[in-house]
Amino acid sequence: MKKTLGIIGGVGPLATMLIGEIIVRRTKANKDQEHVHTIIDNDTSIPDRTAYILDQTKENPIPYLQRDAKKLAEYGAGVICIPCNTAHTFYREMQEATSIPVLHMIRETAKRAKELGANRVGILATDGTLASNMYQTALEEQGITPVVPGAQIQQQVMTVIYDYVKAGRDITPELWAPIEAVMTDCDRIILGCTELSIVNRDLKLSTQYIDSLVVLAEAAIVACGYDINQ
Repeated sequence: MKKTLGIIGGVGPLATMLIGEIIVRRTKANKDQEHVHTIIDNDTSIPDRTAYILDQTKENPIPYLQRDAKKLAEYGAGVICIPCNTAHTFYREMQEATSIPVLHMIRETAKRAKELGANRVGILATDGTLASNMYQTALEEQGITPVVPGAQIQQQVMTVIYDYVKAGRDITPELWAPIEAVMTDCDRIILGCTELSIVNRDLKLSTQYIDSLVVLAEAAIVACGYDINQ
């Protein structure tokens, strides 16, 4: 049975539009009617997830995420996903808000790393995602050693995410090169922030990278009862 997909978007807006495109391109379909029925709520009012994780005096995004999950269920979604790794810190709260299954992109991405035979995997993500230890735990559960950048490179990752992608500025290979250079001892590198999926698209990064947004898109296609276009 085919299910309608609900996407909690706006986290960020560009990544939301990109997962919509990926789902269309990765679904095995020959005509419009064979694609996944998708409801996208590009809710740009959701407060910054990393800001709240690091400082809980900031505005809490949880009520917004719960509201959107309920709304998508009311609109007819049979599966829900959210193209934001950091928001999965609040996965339990989102899932508690609805009986509709919410896909867990971090667990799905860790499984993909295992399927690819990785033993040592780098994690490029926001400060909030790293502070939550979600990727570290998910990888360790798969028997994989997680590797996180040092403070200087992590600051560069945050610059790429917030000062470039979220600000609508283009990334150059020169800006990305120092980040890639410190991950050379990893079998694979997870792009654990969906803004970094924009970098992957624009710079055409190598197959060493595992793009969490692509993993989530493919998981959503299958969860909705469709086939992936190989």
